[in-house]
Amino acid sequence: MGIMLSMKYQFTRYQVFIVGMLAFLQFTIILDFMILSPMGAVLMKTLGVSPSQFGLVVSAYAFSAGTSGLLAAGFADKFDRKKLLLFFYTGFVIGTLLCGMAPNYEMLLMARMFTGLFGGVMGSIVFAITTDLFPLEARGRVMGFIQTAFAGSQILGIPAGLYLANNWGWHMPFVLIAVVAAIVGVFIFYFMKPINAHLQIKNDRKPFQHLWNTISNPKHLRAFATVALLSTGGFMLMPFGSAFSVHNIGISLLDLPKVYLITGLFSIITGPLVGRASDYFGKFQVFAFGTMLSIIMVLIYTNLGVTPLYLAVLVNVVMFVGISSRMIPSQALMSAVPEPVNRGAFMSISSSVQQISGGLASVLAGVIVSEGVDGHIEHFPLLGIAVVMASCFTLIMMYTIHRQIPEKVD
Repeated sequence: MGIMLSMKYQFTRYQVFIVGMLAFLQFTIILDFMILSPMGAVLMKTLGVSPSQFGLVVSAYAFSAGTSGLLAAGFADKFDRKKLLLFFYTGFVIGTLLCGMAPNYEMLLMARMFTGLFGGVMGSIVFAITTDLFPLEARGRVMGFIQTAFAGSQILGIPAGLYLANNWGWHMPFVLIAVVAAIVGVFIFYFMKPINAHLQIKNDRKPFQHLWNTISNPKHLRAFATVALLSTGGFMLMPFGSAFSVHNIGISLLDLPKVYLITGLFSIITGPLVGRASDYFGKFQVFAFGTMLSIIMVLIYTNLGVTPLYLAVLVNVVMFVGISSRMIPSQALMSAVPEPVNRGAFMSISSSVQQISGGLASVLAGVIVSEGVDGHIEHFPLLGIAVVMASCFTLIMMYTIHRQIPEKVD
């Protein structure tokens, strides 16, 4: 049985170290992206921008990330993955620092575009490295641990970011992220071994030919379409989460960090458990459970009015359990779609599709919702319906991928 096989796999000390380092790297990348959402209420007020303009700041990162992912895809399997990781991570650090130095809305928009060019590719490189180093039957556990970066950003990063923004201005969180990321980059440079086994496999060496062969593969196309739908939900709800919490649910700016802190604490516990469950029960089965739970909680969340703090926290916690139960198994399952020779290109294109579709979703969300005179976010339940519809279609498409990738069993 699947559980017996997956639990037989023993991680080496170096593999444990690599997983921890990649999780910390993901923490900085995710925090840089996610920090905009809780600071939405502060930024819209400080910079005097509308919800649609703020949605553009969020989507600018996604669009530039999607573009760079496509451009990098043809070269993704041509270099040592460690060197590729360091190149793009350096650009990410510079871009984040530029965000921390932006004097106005226009400069912030351009800085987010620059950051997206580099940061948006990082996730695909991380997952390519993970897939190179770990077999499918153990990837649920690995993905579950790496995805604790999301929870870590909520526990440590977002509350700290909100505290810094409230006391020293919205620039300070970006400066702090750049400093931490630079330290992580130094550790990667000195301690990560080269990851170049894929270079020994004969493949099409022309970048554009390699890109086309990866894109035109029917199996890959189905996976890319699934990724596009999968990313829609988070990108539609996330940009206006803090503004909705403050103006619709009635949570004060001082209490908002508590919501992210408590939700993150639960997520950091449930993430590894979801990873283990994916290896135990099957990745699609856990994904289906997460989809059903997410649908229920999204409908509840997007229709909340003024709500007691404890109940708002409970809704957020359960909703994020559902989101984790979709994210972790889907990433583990997707990692088995490409052959090793196309793995880097596939991950890069997949990241681009995710970012571009997410950017479109953010723009659409900014068009659907509007801000009332008192700051109240209007039409938020419509976003919930859109997310539910996308989730249903994603479940069907993920099932077709699951049927093509039977998990190894004894």
